[in-house]
Amino acid sequence: MKILVTGSQGFVGKNLVAELKNKGYNDIYEFSRESDRSLLEKYTQDCDFVFHLAGINRPKDESEFIEGNVGFTAELLELLKKSNNKAPVLITSSIQAEKDNPYGRSKKAGEDLLFDYYKETNVKVFIYRLPNIFGKWSKPNYNTVVATYCHNIARDMDIQINNPDAELTLCYIDDLIEEFFRALEETPTISGDYCAIPVIHNIKLGHLANVIRSFKESRGNLSIPNMEDSLTKKLYSTYLSFLPENKFLYDLKMNCDHRGSFTEFIRTPERGQVSVNVSKPGITKGNHWHHTKNEKFLVVCGEGLIRFRKLDSDEIIEYRVSGEKLQVVDIPTGYTHSIVNVGNCDLVTVMWVNECFDPEKPDTFFLEV
Repeated sequence: MKILVTGSQGFVGKNLVAELKNKGYNDIYEFSRESDRSLLEKYTQDCDFVFHLAGINRPKDESEFIEGNVGFTAELLELLKKSNNKAPVLITSSIQAEKDNPYGRSKKAGEDLLFDYYKETNVKVFIYRLPNIFGKWSKPNYNTVVATYCHNIARDMDIQINNPDAELTLCYIDDLIEEFFRALEETPTISGDYCAIPVIHNIKLGHLANVIRSFKESRGNLSIPNMEDSLTKKLYSTYLSFLPENKFLYDLKMNCDHRGSFTEFIRTPERGQVSVNVSKPGITKGNHWHHTKNEKFLVVCGEGLIRFRKLDSDEIIEYRVSGEKLQVVDIPTGYTHSIVNVGNCDLVTVMWVNECFDPEKPDTFFLEV
């Protein structure tokens, strides 16, 4: 199947082309602003489907709206008619098409061209009025406020919030591309005369800014965003794509002494805490027990001996663990426990505990195994 993608170098185009290739579509005609115009005639002669994503969002002059959003669309459709190509055409319009402004009028005119094309040729057309699309590869100060906020906050730059209560309608790029593939299979989501993206999100501008700020703060407080909320999950993925390339790395606070180190990695209010414990050869750590706090130990390097004793018993239970075979040891409540480095190198243990450490209520009581 030969697929023509106009605007292939834009935000949506890049994501679409990448996923087309992921799904095994190898005959992709990519046409962008930089392409030789003569290629458009060649591509329209034998393509089997058209994703018409090209358009003008922020021109230097308002006249470019008509040229980019109407003139180019008309040229594309004329070339398809010239070659008698019945390939379905998908076009991305905008929710702004409902508004009486230069951009909205140009998008509405582009839609009308598609409706007329369908009436004249009976070729299938899919018209999508897009809300604010966000995700990786979007451009700050161009595609969406999400991109601008992510870019600026990641770089300690100011952001502008004109009206914190302004309601935004957002769509994540992956949800959009998934819907595009339904259109490619000629099973789009229909809403009246238009096609629609079934997954959209609404959020107030001020809340959006606070959520993105929390992503930056999470490196310091070791928190993880609430991934149960699908919008937060998508925003976090988008934020990470805007990290400066020299700031992918960040430090953790290592609590070091002669025995080794203990470093908190992740803290969550509802899923507990993950830490990394390093013990020098011959060192014993632990010798304490908990009422409610429980843990999981995973030795990833070295050799360790984990020992348990129930408070009302003299019997000692032992588990020998090694980084050579990854095994998780549960640490039940009511058992005093310790971990001993019995190897010749550092013992590295990933430790999960069901609650974050609270110095006011540590629930940790010293008692030798």
